[in-house]
Amino acid sequence: MQFKHPEILYFLFLLVLPILVHLFQLRRFKKEYFTNVKLLRQLQQQTRKSSTIKKWLLLATRLLLLALLILAFAQPFFTAKESKNKDNELILLLDNSFSMQAKGSRGELLKRSVQEILETFPENQTFSILTNNAAFWDVDRKTIQNELQKLDYAALPFELDYLLTQVDAKKPNTKKDYIIITDAVGLQSKKIQTLSKENEVYFNNPSAENKNNCSIEKVSLSQVLDAFYEITISVKSYGKRTEPVSLAVYNQDALLAKSQVTFDTSEKEIKINIPKAAFHGKVTLQDNSLEYDNTFYFSISQPKKQNVICIGTSEKNKFLNKILTEKEFVVTQSELAQLNYNAIENQQVIVLNEIKEIPQALATTLTSFYSKGGAIIVIPSEETNVQNINSFLKNFGAYQFSQKNNNEKQITKISFNHPLYKNVFEKKISNFQYPKVNQSFVSSGNGLPILQFEDNTNFAFSITNKMGNLYVFTAPINKQNSNFQNSPLIVPTIYNMAQAKNNSKTNTFTIGENETLIIDATLSKDEVVNISNTQHSFIPQQQIVNTKVKLTFGDYPEKAGNYSVKQAENTIQEISFNYPRTESDLNNKNNTLFDKTTIVNDIATVLNDLESKRTDTALWKWFILGTLLFLLIELLIQKFVK
Repeated sequence: MQFKHPEILYFLFLLVLPILVHLFQLRRFKKEYFTNVKLLRQLQQQTRKSSTIKKWLLLATRLLLLALLILAFAQPFFTAKESKNKDNELILLLDNSFSMQAKGSRGELLKRSVQEILETFPENQTFSILTNNAAFWDVDRKTIQNELQKLDYAALPFELDYLLTQVDAKKPNTKKDYIIITDAVGLQSKKIQTLSKENEVYFNNPSAENKNNCSIEKVSLSQVLDAFYEITISVKSYGKRTEPVSLAVYNQDALLAKSQVTFDTSEKEIKINIPKAAFHGKVTLQDNSLEYDNTFYFSISQPKKQNVICIGTSEKNKFLNKILTEKEFVVTQSELAQLNYNAIENQQVIVLNEIKEIPQALATTLTSFYSKGGAIIVIPSEETNVQNINSFLKNFGAYQFSQKNNNEKQITKISFNHPLYKNVFEKKISNFQYPKVNQSFVSSGNGLPILQFEDNTNFAFSITNKMGNLYVFTAPINKQNSNFQNSPLIVPTIYNMAQAKNNSKTNTFTIGENETLIIDATLSKDEVVNISNTQHSFIPQQQIVNTKVKLTFGDYPEKAGNYSVKQAENTIQEISFNYPRTESDLNNKNNTLFDKTTIVNDIATVLNDLESKRTDTALWKWFILGTLLFLLIELLIQKFVK
């Protein structure tokens, strides 16, 4: 037992006073005369004996009463077991990812957790609170109330290790208590085991009552028809679902199509035709669970004609003119000697059609063109200088031509998964009329195969730097060397090579994926491109490359939706952003991660537990009660003991 004010114990010397009073009672006795004292003598003996007992009882009672009163003012207490941790920092890690939109027994998990924090914490309690996308250090309930009530869901996942690193950086070398509030959907952590060994860690796990959920995973442009776009909507069901869900397609606010999805399997694809025009809208479904994944935004820009230069003789370029029509391409024919190098930077596609040698100046210009997002198609000639073309290919990586092969070869393998053939084939074809070549070059390197010969060597392959594309054939495709021009394969192959950077696709990006977009725009020195809609705007990281601008989005925007890429007030392109679908599966819960922490059902339990462990046991109240008890005993002695 210890005392908060041990100096008051000196007053215990006052116990001498009642002893002195009881030992030296200075009383004057008055004589009374009686006629007969015989009987009185016996009575006097009895009274003296009982009076002595009463005096000793009163002395003991008063000594104890005074001692207890002095001890009470000295405030005795028993030291708490964890009193050394009473100054620990209190840290709340609150999950505000989209899975916390789910409804528990008392409403949405996040909103209920916020309300509990505001109701439970004392006004003078200081704590720090970190969410997926925000941090509030050393606040109390009153100062944080508005921010917590406005707290919205974040597109970023709940990364526990990242938040713990933030705490360590902000508050190094301090002892901490953690309260982790999360539904643990898809949660992983390497630090939680060591954290629970060194700190008090409490885990509050709000749980959804309904774990069935539907999500729109993706919308893609599957086919371009004469008057329509065919879009494919990928929808996924998590948990058990028997009833159909309603699905709708909107172009801005105009309803274009409606459908119903019945989940006989967990994943379904719905194909819908929409008018072939610029599209800037969304697909929605009606679901009683999570809301964030019920809308998928996408945009389709009005197709622009691709600028193409075909470098070669007019005779050999005839087949290209039949594929690259005026409706979709602006094709410029040029022989190598008459080539205008300054026009290259304004093109989207350059075709080198059976050029014997590539001049060094052209190789340098094309390398720069490729790095800025251009597409290059290389078709060799029978007389191609191997050393010269290898010197050119070296600019794009370790790709080489070796000796010419004069044996006839058949083109037997199609890389159906190559981006060029996406949505071209309804099914994989294994038996078709094989094109052939009479002469070809053997190539080496790690290019992505497009078409292959029967001996698994490449007839056509591609190289990309994620901005530009290089497509290389290993054999001439003129009619004297090959019948490839008569094969149905030539149209989708050459057409899609030339359309690789066209805007006839769903311009969709995922928030947080740090994706890039290359646009055609000429900016002045201090001019920037901004991305905005009616509610939000941001300026992405941008790199000017002549007549193009490379945009990098990082973690922006914060809100999904349809946006416009603008140069000043002019709209350059329409694009859309969607949240990542990482929180859709409510059954993907990590049930073992917090096994070594203290699991609680509410925050009040945490605060009570910390207080009971770290608050000293005060005894002064018991001593006051003892004082009152002995005061009562003294009164009873005075009254009943004779």
